[in-house]
Amino acid sequence: MKKRQEVYDLYWYFACERQNIFWKKLNGEEAPWTEDEILKTYKFCNSYRVNDRVSQYLLKNVIYNGKKYNDEDMIFRILLFKLFNKESTWELLLDNFDDISLKTFDMKKYSKVLENAISHGIKIYNDAYISCANKAFGYDRKHDNHLALLNKIFNIDKAHIKILNAKTMEEGFNIIKSYPLIGNFMAYQLVTDINYSDAVDWKEDEFTVAGPGSLRGIKKCFIDKGKMSNEDIIRYMYEHQDEEFKRLGLDFKRIGNRPLQLIDCQNIFCELDKYCRQAVPDLKSNRTKIKKKYVAKHDKINYTFSKKYNLFIFAFLILVYHMDEIGKQRNFTQKHQTSIYKKCYLRV
Repeated sequence: MKKRQEVYDLYWYFACERQNIFWKKLNGEEAPWTEDEILKTYKFCNSYRVNDRVSQYLLKNVIYNGKKYNDEDMIFRILLFKLFNKESTWELLLDNFDDISLKTFDMKKYSKVLENAISHGIKIYNDAYISCANKAFGYDRKHDNHLALLNKIFNIDKAHIKILNAKTMEEGFNIIKSYPLIGNFMAYQLVTDINYSDAVDWKEDEFTVAGPGSLRGIKKCFIDKGKMSNEDIIRYMYEHQDEEFKRLGLDFKRIGNRPLQLIDCQNIFCELDKYCRQAVPDLKSNRTKIKKKYVAKHDKINYTFSKKYNLFIFAFLILVYHMDEIGKQRNFTQKHQTSIYKKCYLRV
């Protein structure tokens, strides 16, 4: 393999600087959180996928919402939410059906609610990534085909049983991607989200899939991959992260003791592709502009993580971070202490 060194180093710089922004925002520091004009101007995902707003909504409101669900209901809830990938759509369904489970799932009733929203000009899909949109189940409306997909998976094929019995993430991936409307990238996102829950317990470091944005980032980062596949490249980044941060003198602040996972390294390639459109514009791809400008949101996120991450220590780590960044002052005030303990409220 042959690296394009400038861009390869940018990969690690981006991962570290984006994570620094995460910590500074969590710390309650005022903007700007970086001197990087590109990161100040445009919207980029977090270095850790789990920290992104939609992932946090999924964890807090779909998976760990305070109610107990059996495993099949949990997988149903996750797939339903992720097919639309939009918080307001989930809340719209909740408003109409009180709770969301296989017991309340009725294709016609769900479709009526969604159709009514569309007729009033309400977007029911998130455009973060585009889910397949064809008439695989014979319906004109995209949402009707997705509801029919869920009906086939859970009510007709009982495929959730196979998913629950899958021993590995790859096995779960192959079951899900065998269905219409779900491509490789979407299937990988779905198994990652299912694995946030307690319904399955797949190892994260055994399987990955390079998405379209990641492929563009890899192409910019490597002149020649040699005999390595795109997935091999992602694994290479995962396995060499500590030494590369050290080589570049970058102080990457982890979440707890959790390194970047394969899904994170995959996602960072996608963000790198976007970043390079401004930083290294001579590297051409089929996309030349970054679509979304950064707009600050002032609502606080109480971060929630999969129980499997064993991040009870994370709340303490946030406290340590604050002590390191702020609390070195001898006159550490009660106001600072109160602020910190409020931010340490995490459900893990």
